[in-house]
Amino acid sequence: MRTEDVLAAIATGLWRWDNASGIVSLDAEAARLLGLPAEPVRLSEAAVRSRFHPVDWNEIDGVVNLAVAEGTLAEARLRIMDDRGRVVRTVRSRSKPLIDGNDYQLVGTLQEVADPQPGTAGPHTPITGDWRRSREAFLLDAGRALAEARSTSEVLRVAASLSMPGFSPDGLAVFGMSGDRLTVIGHHGQRDGDEGPFSSMALATDYPAAEVVRTGRAIYLPSPEEYRRRFPMTWPLAERFERQSWAFVPLVVAGRTMGAWMAAFKHQVAFTPDERSVLTTVARMLAQALARAGVAESERELSLGLQRTMMPVLGPGIPGIQVAARYVPTGGGLQVGGDWYDMIRLPGGAGRIALVIGDVQGHDVRAAALMGQLRIALRAYASEGHRPDAVLSRASRFLYGVNDGHDGGDEAVAAGGGPRFATCLYLEVDLETGTVDIARAGHPDPAVRMVDGTVLLRPTAGGLPLGIDADTDYPTTRLTLDPGETLMICTDGLLETGGHDLDSGWERVRRLLEEHRGDDLEELADTLVEAVHGPGSHHTTGPLADRREDDIAVLLLSRRPATAVRETPRRTLMTIAQAEPERIAEAREQVRQLLHDWTDEDQLDAAVLMVSEMVTNVLVHTDGDALLTAEVACGDKGRRLRVEVSDASDELPHKRHPGEMASSGRGLVLMEMLADAWGVEPRGEGKTIWYELTEPAGPEGCCG
Repeated sequence: MRTEDVLAAIATGLWRWDNASGIVSLDAEAARLLGLPAEPVRLSEAAVRSRFHPVDWNEIDGVVNLAVAEGTLAEARLRIMDDRGRVVRTVRSRSKPLIDGNDYQLVGTLQEVADPQPGTAGPHTPITGDWRRSREAFLLDAGRALAEARSTSEVLRVAASLSMPGFSPDGLAVFGMSGDRLTVIGHHGQRDGDEGPFSSMALATDYPAAEVVRTGRAIYLPSPEEYRRRFPMTWPLAERFERQSWAFVPLVVAGRTMGAWMAAFKHQVAFTPDERSVLTTVARMLAQALARAGVAESERELSLGLQRTMMPVLGPGIPGIQVAARYVPTGGGLQVGGDWYDMIRLPGGAGRIALVIGDVQGHDVRAAALMGQLRIALRAYASEGHRPDAVLSRASRFLYGVNDGHDGGDEAVAAGGGPRFATCLYLEVDLETGTVDIARAGHPDPAVRMVDGTVLLRPTAGGLPLGIDADTDYPTTRLTLDPGETLMICTDGLLETGGHDLDSGWERVRRLLEEHRGDDLEELADTLVEAVHGPGSHHTTGPLADRREDDIAVLLLSRRPATAVRETPRRTLMTIAQAEPERIAEAREQVRQLLHDWTDEDQLDAAVLMVSEMVTNVLVHTDGDALLTAEVACGDKGRRLRVEVSDASDELPHKRHPGEMASSGRGLVLMEMLADAWGVEPRGEGKTIWYELTEPAGPEGCCG
């Protein structure tokens, strides 16, 4: 009797599917089972596909791909549809792939089976919609969790927490390769030390994971007997764990087997095609996650090395001051960029230092390299004894020359090789007197936190960013840092990260500075960074991960008071040049910030108005600059504000009586009306006009 007749007698047909030509050959019984005339036939793939339920066809497509990849049997149940779309029967398909290069043929059987009755589903029954949905939901969740893992340990932690639908393993191990040996990258479900025999195993060893790495094909061991039969030499190593089933699946990235994943089960698992499909999919995602984590860890190691090389050490401590600094790279790439800070001992005595903070355009390796070059150049110019304006002028000329050698046209710019610019703030600090001379190249202004917690942004004159013009001038601004006060300089990443612009970002930073209690600058530096960037473990995922939009550098310096400084007055000082009348608005804002807790709003408005009149009078009626000094001090009757505006002119102002339509001549009249006291004092070359306001009911304890 022919084989075909025997198979027909048990309702089993033969079929062959040629992947290269897309032709499916059916014998007479296979054709009958598909609802066709009972005779041998050759059909297109589309014609055969039309006979299957569409959901089942999608399922068998995945099963076939898995069988081709693993070289195993493809097994599935399929519902056969008639021309009206009704299910007429259910068949079981079993097939074996015959692989020839990139092409393959599937040769197999079709056998009619009885539809299962409700409540009789077993391990080999068709996939139900609920199981399929739960599997798809699991794979989506697993993919999302593994994609977010940033380190190898986190990938392994995610893998250990996966709860597979219906057959969760209780033991996991991830194997990698080191030369010609198998290593254990991580494991779960075993005690520490249990990995010892497997931690350095020759790839030639007769062990499932080693064979998987050698061949690139998965191994499924559904029972201890199967494990013992196939791997008798290493079975004693696995026997003591008392597991019942094992799956060893290759970890493949870009066609290269990088290791193996073991999933072990306390209960027996049949490893149906659907279960193998889930395990293979998880293994692919796990391999991709481990590869990403390995690259990220290498980049982090490189970036940390670069940071340690390029960031200065702020010690040993200098008597009389406290310094703290932080650098946090942006979240992407090598996590190293163009931001930097520095502290330089200046020649001419131990009481002079320079503080530098800057930001080279970009967040790549070239930005970091330029930053390193510029930092060295600034150190060299500072060590030669140049003043702040000269240091920045020379640094700008240096960077301009570097840019001139990298100006390669539009293509170079698009590739990141065009000119790069840098903002910079250079401060020369005299620790004995507290004077600070500042030169600024397109960088955010410094801020000062006074003894009582008041925070002022200190406007400074400035020039273009470094590297734009070889002959840029950088005017110098002087301020005084009193004992107990803290100076803060930062890059724009601290201000603008998190959807802020410079103004709203500064208000956030000001609030943090004012709310800080105590004199621990290290704690304050952490507070500033964490408010923007998240906690120190910034390499982990979380709600603040997407806020790492720019590098952050911040440097804090505080003069330590020799004695109690509770009653040290608040003071601000700034120069308004003849060529900068727009800075009158900055002067008004400085006074508002100085009086941020002044209780009388009318007095506050009067103080600002008088400042505007005094400074404007100097700019209009003299040929020199105006020097504004404002101070809030505590007296016997409450707090007192004293504002002085000095200029180099010897001509004293005269009180006039302007008419109703006059546009000038009101300054002294306003001061007489609004100030508690005022006056004009000759000061050698020039004069000073001043006024005072007293706040009788100041805040409790401000003068205590």
